[in-house]
Amino acid sequence: MKVPNGSTPTTMPQQGVSAAAPAKESAGSNAALLLQARIQLDQLQIANRATVLARVAEVLQKVEGQVDQLVLDLRGKPLTVQAAIGETRLAPGDWVKLMRVGNELQLLGKLAATPEARIAQALAQHLPWQQRLDSGLAQLLGAARNGVRPDVPGPGKPPLLPLPEPARSAIQQLIARLPTQAGLATAPTLNDTQPGFASNQIRQWLTESGLFAEARLGRSPDPALADLKLALARVVAALATDRGTANSAEGNPLNRLTPLTSPELVQAPLQFPNLHPSPAPISRSEPVTVAQMLRLLAGMLNRVSVNQLHSQTLSARTTADGAPPATLLLELPWLTNAGEPRIAQLKIEQERENREQQETSARKQVAEWRLTLAMDLDDLGPLHFDVSLRQQQVSALVWAERSTTLNQLKAQIGELHRSFSELGLEVTDLDCRKGQPSGARTQLEHRLVDIKA
Repeated sequence: MKVPNGSTPTTMPQQGVSAAAPAKESAGSNAALLLQARIQLDQLQIANRATVLARVAEVLQKVEGQVDQLVLDLRGKPLTVQAAIGETRLAPGDWVKLMRVGNELQLLGKLAATPEARIAQALAQHLPWQQRLDSGLAQLLGAARNGVRPDVPGPGKPPLLPLPEPARSAIQQLIARLPTQAGLATAPTLNDTQPGFASNQIRQWLTESGLFAEARLGRSPDPALADLKLALARVVAALATDRGTANSAEGNPLNRLTPLTSPELVQAPLQFPNLHPSPAPISRSEPVTVAQMLRLLAGMLNRVSVNQLHSQTLSARTTADGAPPATLLLELPWLTNAGEPRIAQLKIEQERENREQQETSARKQVAEWRLTLAMDLDDLGPLHFDVSLRQQQVSALVWAERSTTLNQLKAQIGELHRSFSELGLEVTDLDCRKGQPSGARTQLEHRLVDIKA
């Protein structure tokens, strides 16, 4: 393998095969390349006949369908190689085992995909096909109330057809489980005489958000389990049954459809939270066909899946400070007083304790909880809440984009301070600011560059 110091790539030959220098190069040039290869391998501290693991960071070039040039992440350093690997198929994120033989590296084999790699691959597959939950729910509600267009249009403007009763009933059951603006306004406060009611209600909303759908279904295989993701799947099943495709040989009816996507989620698929303007009122939404409803539902299910996979990827990623915080990203649909769907975006992080440091450090390490909540209220506009809790110390920042809303928040900040104090918490920081926090969005693009490529 010719290992250069710069742009000239190295050669990673197929197992048991050494790469020869190009015939056009002179003997002096070959000697210089071999010297550079030896120096670079020595700098990586790879002894002769020693084996190392490397991750494929990027595939740079393919020739006739085979990998010709790629970048390896070897002991924390990028290494560009000319890859003569025969039939071995490599993709970004793959791990390979190499052995140094003289001044070359030989490929011993590709390791089985790690759970983290499989999660990242699934996330990359779902990213381009997301549909906003609020706009999707508005379309579903419109179809349940007003009917759907025929799949095959006729002459003129045909009348709307009523949605099949099983599908309409499934949508109504889904909507009935959503929190309402009136219910949120009348819920007991944290310092009320019923403190357990508020916490239980919030726990129920989080549990039924769809983020834990598969785990809950595994523990309790109830077909009517209250869960957003499972409820969307029940609407799909009802529509597919009516169309006679529920038990087709092709399996899941959504596999044959291209999901309808939201342009804003296609442009920034991993920004979270990321508020968007509220969807058009249900009364002004364009009627859809049953086929379009299925494509819409496919995009909504992908959105929930992206939040699930994104949460796992963030929780498993490696950081310079050690273990990352356990992270949950979820969207909670709710209904306004007018019955219009809206979304609350919630990010919960728990900074894990470092037990090794805890044992050696005189100061006890304490877990920290961080909560980010973003929502767009019709009367108040976009709001962002950042709350941090560490033992009995709490800090909170509220961001408002409208000046009138900011003034209202500042007038009530004293009441919020008293509420925290009555709970026995020490308020270390409490403020209201205009705009939105600069660090409110999680960014994973750099983690998925190779996968997306």
